Amino acid sequence: MKTLAIIGGGITGLASAYVAAKSGTKVTVLEASPEMGGLLRTFPIGGNRLECYYHHFFTHDAELRWLVEDLGIGDKLEFLDATMGVFRDGDIHPFNSVRDLLAFPPLALPDKVRFAATSAYLGKLANWRHHESESALSWFHKYAGKAATEAIWSPLLDIKFGPYAAQVPTAWMVGRLRQRMNSRKKGDEKLGYIRGSLKVLLDALLTKLKEAGVELVVNAPVQKLLGNREHITGVETAAGTHLADATLATIPTPALSTLVRPHSDGYADELAAIKYFGAVCTILETSVPLSATYWLNIADPGFPFGGVVEHTNLVPPTEYGSSHIAYLSRYYASDDPLATASQAEVLEQMLAPMQRIYPKFSRDSIRNTYIFRTNTAAVVCDLNFSQRVPHCRSPLGSFYLASMPHVYPDERSCNNSIRVAAEACNVMGLDASMVPKNASLAGQIRMEK
Repeated sequence: MKTLAIIGGGITGLASAYVAAKSGTKVTVLEASPEMGGLLRTFPIGGNRLECYYHHFFTHDAELRWLVEDLGIGDKLEFLDATMGVFRDGDIHPFNSVRDLLAFPPLALPDKVRFAATSAYLGKLANWRHHESESALSWFHKYAGKAATEAIWSPLLDIKFGPYAAQVPTAWMVGRLRQRMNSRKKGDEKLGYIRGSLKVLLDALLTKLKEAGVELVVNAPVQKLLGNREHITGVETAAGTHLADATLATIPTPALSTLVRPHSDGYADELAAIKYFGAVCTILETSVPLSATYWLNIADPGFPFGGVVEHTNLVPPTEYGSSHIAYLSRYYASDDPLATASQAEVLEQMLAPMQRIYPKFSRDSIRNTYIFRTNTAAVVCDLNFSQRVPHCRSPLGSFYLASMPHVYPDERSCNNSIRVAAEACNVMGLDASMVPKNASLAGQIRMEK
């Protein structure tokens, strides 16, 4: 392969371009929006920049560590102490250690033992491939017990997956718990953050891509795949035509289905059948902190958000002009009213119950609010989802796909997107051996050459 066209300028597309360029391929990246980055987007706040959608890294993220070192910004990656809590029965309970679990009032001692044992099994020992056909809720009821399931797991799955909560496979929980547990040491968790925000990573990556001769084209939504189902020869965009020996799509599969339909109805239907969650992040910039907890899971019913992420309980508020920053996060299904609600409606919905969690919270403490929303934040993973993950090598000749479904059974993250990009390059016959691998479960499905 001498030339490669990549559709989509998010982290998967840009990481794929970086690896492909290192192997001597001439690469063009085509992005529909006015700027590269996708979910890596940031905005100015408190004299610094911040992610529109919260990001952090784990200590075992080997792919991410490799990329930042290779880009020459390894000194910007810091690992900081993180704390977790659970809001249950009207109170915030710390949830960082065995001692915290033993002090957790909603569970009796036998339930705590079962909760700890089942969590450790899924996070440390379980083979995800053996846990695809049973829902997480069913598995937790059976092994963690009714009390732990109803006090912790059920409300967390409900707020994240909504109408799909009962279909989430236990395999997904294996990926989720493995991420968290592998970043802990003796109960203490450290999470990574790039000083100055992901813009530092994005800028460094774009600079290196340009130096490598990669053509970066923005405002270039793909309108048509050129060629036929036996051989895709390139793409036609609003910004012109781009021919290539191979084409790699990294955009959400529902959007891709429209492009491939003229060449294959069956393949288009396969892609369109994969559903996505949207996500809304309401960001509060305040004069005082909400609490001392970084990540608070909301396990009581009746809240419009599933978690409160107090960013400045990880990164010091001095980085943001002494402002305190908190994300109120919520995933939503495509038919949820949040998908079409105005920003004012979203803000009021999010702020209304805040004093139930933080009795001292006052709207007078708010300096600014910011709301960001995307309709393709995460894939809806149901039972036996691996059978629905599309092949990286598509049925259309010289056309490849590396997208969010390939992250399953792991959780969406920058690190896992880099892993998927590396695996896609392997499938295309490009050398990706320079990308190390540690604990990531991403890129394991339908990545055969």
